[in-house]
Parts: sequence; structure tokens; C-alpha cells
Amino acid sequence: MSQQQQQQSSLKELIAKGKEQGYLTYAEVNDHLPDTIVDPEQIEDIVAMINDMGIQVHENAPDTDDLSLNDDNVQANDEAAEEAAAALASVDSDFGRTTDPVRMYMREMGTVELLTREGEIHIAIRIEEGLNEILRALAQYPASSMVLLELAELIEAEEIRLTDVINGFIDPNAEEIDPFKMQPARPPVKEEPKPAADDDKVLASTDDDDSDGDDDDDEEEEPVDTGPDPLEAAEKFAALRELYDLAAAAAEAGDGEAYNKARDDMADKFMEIRLAQPIIDRLTTQLNSIVSRIRSYERKIMKLCVQDGGLSRQAFIESFPQNEADLEWLPRLCAAHPLQKEKLLAIQDSVHEYQKMLGAIEAESSLSIVQIKEINRNMSVGEAKARRAKKEMVEANLRLVISIAKKYTNRG
Repeated sequence: MSQQQQQQSSLKELIAKGKEQGYLTYAEVNDHLPDTIVDPEQIEDIVAMINDMGIQVHENAPDTDDLSLNDDNVQANDEAAEEAAAALASVDSDFGRTTDPVRMYMREMGTVELLTREGEIHIAIRIEEGLNEILRALAQYPASSMVLLELAELIEAEEIRLTDVINGFIDPNAEEIDPFKMQPARPPVKEEPKPAADDDKVLASTDDDDSDGDDDDDEEEEPVDTGPDPLEAAEKFAALRELYDLAAAAAEAGDGEAYNKARDDMADKFMEIRLAQPIIDRLTTQLNSIVSRIRSYERKIMKLCVQDGGLSRQAFIESFPQNEADLEWLPRLCAAHPLQKEKLLAIQDSVHEYQKMLGAIEAESSLSIVQIKEINRNMSVGEAKARRAKKEMVEANLRLVISIAKKYTNRG
């Protein structure tokens, strides 16, 4: 079975599982996606297509009540699909009067119900979940902690401000608040001033002149958000530095167990710091850049093996993963493919050159190429989830604008 057939079979299994369950989780979608799909927009499009089939994609498995509702939604979506096909067959009757895509889009947007408060909360939760997945992926990449520690040194040297790097802190032991159960805070009740006694009036009149200035100052003083506590930030950075040094020492000593523990602890500490968005963007760009380099080297190795070495593309794809930096891989490949041995040996030096570059990336990041790709993939899934939710929020706001504009149509 070819790789393309395997991918199609995997996606068919995913869709069949979704129809059987009535839902899919992002983890299930991620597990069934081909390894070549890492772009957030691609993942977002696939999730959208699955949703269009009537299979809802959730962060976690929904409860029984939600599933019963979802079954109805699947049926409704099937009926809607049939109606849509009939509508396309008679396009002139409704939408045939205009070919302006903007007008068609606005007409379609205007037929959708406006977002409710519960819907807004659901979208906000999904955006937050997507951002958390991005941060969890970045936390597993040691170079992210290294960048944060470099910024901490600049903060200590007063070359940049603390608020340029972090927005605050996250308590890992804090209880989660259900946004649907939150009640608006009651305004403080102002006590009516009691009438002063005659003797008190005399004292009050003598103190008025002295206290007026102080009262004005008190009224003007309001609590000001001064940003994250510098002392707490210094403690967080110091703890992160200690864990980073432990992980680096374990990696240098070749102690895999100690390294994995230190890396997990370092990731937990990293997640306690709420990063500013420009820093998150910088870290995601850094990881994407590394993965782009990896894929560039891999493509060059594959081109050498397939075009110059006479190896089939399928044979390369089956043997190369997890051997990216293994210099003994090509000799083993020659033994497994004796007919191509002479051609493969002719390109061995060039292949080894690119493999050494991949090995340098592994040494620099203290992670294997497979691990780096997996971290990047998890980050891409989080980006796709957050982007899709933000898109729905933008469309909901646009629907609100259109609904208001309709009220003023033809009113001069």
C-alpha cells in the first residue's frame, strides 16, 4: 500500500470513528493526520471539513447529554447538505441575481443567527485553549526557556522593561472558575452619613479647612496596575534558570532519565509565567524557523537519494524517519538495496553533510528531530484551534454589524 493510500485509509478511519461516536477530539484528529500536514491553516481547513460533515470536533470527549444533542445535529447537517445541493442546482432562483462575491457573502452572513453570551464564552474558551496548547508546546522546547532567560538578563540590566516580556503569573494550583457560573459583582453599598451632633458640628467646622486638601488627595488616589511583581518575576526566572542548568548538565552527561525529568519540570515552571504576545510570536517564529531548516535538509537528502541514488521515494520515506542524524543509515540502506548500492555510495558524502547539519540541530536543542517535529505539530494544532475560534468571533461581530445595517437600509 502506497503512502497516499495509507493516508487516505487513515482519514477514512478517522471519519468513520467520528460518525460512530458522533464527535472527534483534537487529539484524535492530530493522531490521524499525515506527518506532512503541519501548517495551522491546513489543519484548520481539515477541522472545518469534518465539522461540515456534521462531526463536531471537541477539546475533550463530551458527556452523554451533549452526544444526544450532537446526534440530532448530524442528522440536521445531512438534511442541510441535501438542501444545499438542490439550491446549487437552481442557482438562478436565489443567488443568480448577483455575482458579486461580497454581496453574496454578506447575504449569507445575514442569514445566520447572532452570537449569544454563551456562544461568546465558548469561543473565548476555545481561543484560550488554543493559546494554552501553543504555550505547552513551546514549554517543551528548551530553546524557549533559553530565550526567556536571556530576556531576564536584559530586564535585570534595565535594558528592557519587565512588562515587555511578561504580563503576569499563573498559579498552577488555582481552581478553575466556570465562566458560566460567574455572577457580576455587586456594587458596594454606600452608607448614608449620620447627622452630626451639635458638639460635633463645632469640631467639624474647625477641621474642614485642614482636611479639605487631604480629602481631595484621597479621592484622586486610585489603585493603579503596576504590572507584574519584579521580585516574584526574579524568583520565577531564578527557578527556571536552575532547572535549565540541570537539564543542560543531564544532556551533556547523557543521562536521559534525569534530562527528561528536568525538562518536564522546566516546562511546568515556564507555564507559570504569562508571556506577552510579542514574546510568544518570537518563540513560535523561532520554532517554525528551525523546522523549516530541518525540512529543507530532509528534502535535499531525499532528492539526492531518489534522483541521483536511484532509490524509490517510498523506500526513502519508509527508512529515513528517526534516522535523520544517523551516519550509519546510508550504509544500511546500501545493504538493503544492492541494485542501487553504487549510486548511493556516490552520494554518501553529500548525504552525510546534510545529516551532520541535522545532528547539529539536535545537539543545539537537546532534542531529536522527531521530538522537534512533534512539538511543532502540537503548536500548529493549537494555532489552528485559536485561529478558527478567532475567525468565528470576527464573523460573529460582522453578523452583528450587518444586522444593524439592515435596520437602516433605505432610510436615507
